[in-house]
Amino acid sequence: MSKTKTPQRLAVLGVGTIGEALVRGLARQGHGGAVTGSVRSPESLERLAALGVRGTTSNVEAVAGADVVVLSVKPQVMPKVLAELRGHVPAGALFITVAAGVPTARVEEALGAVPVVRAMPNTPCVLGEGMTVLAAGAHATPEHLATTRALFDAVGQTAVLDEGLLDAVTGLSGSGPAYVYLVIESLAEAGVKVGIPRAVSTLLATQTVLGAARMVKETGKHPALLKDDITTPAGCTVDGLMELEEGKLRVTFLKAVVRATERARALGKG
Repeated sequence: MSKTKTPQRLAVLGVGTIGEALVRGLARQGHGGAVTGSVRSPESLERLAALGVRGTTSNVEAVAGADVVVLSVKPQVMPKVLAELRGHVPAGALFITVAAGVPTARVEEALGAVPVVRAMPNTPCVLGEGMTVLAAGAHATPEHLATTRALFDAVGQTAVLDEGLLDAVTGLSGSGPAYVYLVIESLAEAGVKVGIPRAVSTLLATQTVLGAARMVKETGKHPALLKDDITTPAGCTVDGLMELEEGKLRVTFLKAVVRATERARALGKG
């Protein structure tokens, strides 16, 4: 955790996919003992014990004495959780919400003038390759933002934007892995269609996407320039690109991000 020290006491309410990824990231850095996680069922407590963190089925018990509380529950569950916590807010605690479409103002309204940072991570956090975008609420200081950034740096990379853009982030990087999985699946199926064994075809598609992403990230070149490097005159690639353009792949991806963004905004209003 490069940007600030780890909070001494961290409560993660709702240790699902993202919550568990965060806990695992902290445990890898030797901070698992400072974490208390809450889950809905007693059966899930064994999973938390295996992660080396204290577990409970009570959100109120989990937040007692916490320096930082991560609200890692579904948007539909957030009102119930906030109602439970009302009157049990630890003094000086920072609240971090990762629920899609839930603005910081809603948490502040429910719990009082508490510092809140909104975070939009994605599922590759599980492998330490996540992308998380942060936005500070009305009462969050630069120090609160730095603390939050350090937490999510444990599971990938972070960026900071105005909260008004967080729904768009949900539509792009939050939902984005699902779009990429569909691309990999489609490429693999195409390989099978032209005679490549399925296992090998899936490997080819997966490594191609991984390698292409690293080329963009590590060279710093615009994707269009990298595309042009492969597209030789009268070659194979240009024919493939023509088919993709004819199928409106570019505009379809644009519309997917816009549609997911609109859904995130609807969740925020609901």
